[in-house]
Amino acid sequence: MFKDNGDCKKCRGLCCRYFGLPIDTPETPGDFDDIRWYLLHKGTEVYVSDDDWYLNVKNTCKHLRPDYSCTIYETRPRICRQYATTKCDITSDEYDHEHHFYSAEQLEEYARGFLREKRRLAQLRGKRRRARQR
Repeated sequence: MFKDNGDCKKCRGLCCRYFGLPIDTPETPGDFDDIRWYLLHKGTEVYVSDDDWYLNVKNTCKHLRPDYSCTIYETRPRICRQYATTKCDITSDEYDHEHHFYSAEQLEEYARGFLREKRRLAQLRGKRRRARQR
């Protein structure tokens, strides 16, 4: 359960201005094109953390007051209740994202390299398999 260690007094409601949703890890050109579609919308980012892919949507909670307090604090959702100030955006501004894509162009560049390496490895496996069959 959440316990305020004094950091909440410094809060600017950063965690109430976006949400991240897990998405399927892309493997094919079509998968990457689907994710590219997300990035063509305003207020979206995609990041990879611990090999898991997430869609980050910048959209402020409708219950965030101008003073950064919550209008439904006593009945806030479980996600909010479990949020810890030790991993808060105000106290810990560094994330361990393996990748962070802010634009479709960034994703496309990554996808080209990823898919090229995937094809190279598949060709190598095919050569090894054929060599074993001889």
